[in-house]
Amino acid sequence: MLMSSALKLIRYPLAVLSAAAALAPIAVSALTVRISPEAPQLGDTISVVAVPDAGDTAPPTVTMGDRAYPMFQLNGVWRALLPTTPLEPAGRRVIQVQDSDEVRNLALWVQDRTFPTQSIWVEGGGSGLTDTERSQVAAFKTIVTPERFWNGPFLRPTSGRVSTVFGVQRYYNGVFADNYYHRGVDYATGVGTPIVAPAAGRVSLIGYENQGFRVHGNTVGLDHGQGVLSIFIHLNDINVQNGEFVQAGQRIGTVGSTGSSTGPHLHWGLYVNGDAVDPVPWRYDGVE
Repeated sequence: MLMSSALKLIRYPLAVLSAAAALAPIAVSALTVRISPEAPQLGDTISVVAVPDAGDTAPPTVTMGDRAYPMFQLNGVWRALLPTTPLEPAGRRVIQVQDSDEVRNLALWVQDRTFPTQSIWVEGGGSGLTDTERSQVAAFKTIVTPERFWNGPFLRPTSGRVSTVFGVQRYYNGVFADNYYHRGVDYATGVGTPIVAPAAGRVSLIGYENQGFRVHGNTVGLDHGQGVLSIFIHLNDINVQNGEFVQAGQRIGTVGSTGSSTGPHLHWGLYVNGDAVDPVPWRYDGVE
């Protein structure tokens, strides 16, 4: 016997359908976070990019450990730059990103790195900062400008061989310097060799040896924006003025041996949110 069943069409009032739709779950877009590099090592700059929910105009908050970092808009997303230094232990980090609706906790492993040791002899034993240079350099390192002035990889600021790499530990006049690492890259070359801006920025620090910069010597500091700063020390001549805006490749001074220096060279330090990071990744890979 063949059995059949009728398909019964039930017509609900429009008001009932509207109420049901209001009770149905609505798909909410999740906070998307991208971190690079995926396997950083000590001295690297970690880039955290967050894509918040549509309509969320406030920047997310980003913390690593007990420290919060500023986020800035970049091509429709938010981005924060997190420095790592040789003074920190390698290993697991937890980066927390939070917007108005969601909190993301992301684990990241920062790889260890071997830094060489160097012994040098200098007048003053590598210390002896004057109050003038200590206060002015410290104030410079706190600058965080909302605009981003750099674009793409940084340029090499001068010619000559690299005489001291980033992160070197030192004995000054035979005494090991605790809580110290070489906060930049040194280029050994002749006095008068041109120095150029590695990226666009505003001149935000000028210091002269004869005006109290006894250790740094003649100094130029550039603000590249969003907490990224370059400092150039031991210069012979300074060819820019405080407040001047310079472009990548523009001459800012010449190599010298002023201040606490063992010979003619340029020291280029790159700071991100107050901490000195390795400039090399910024030169070859760029940090966007």
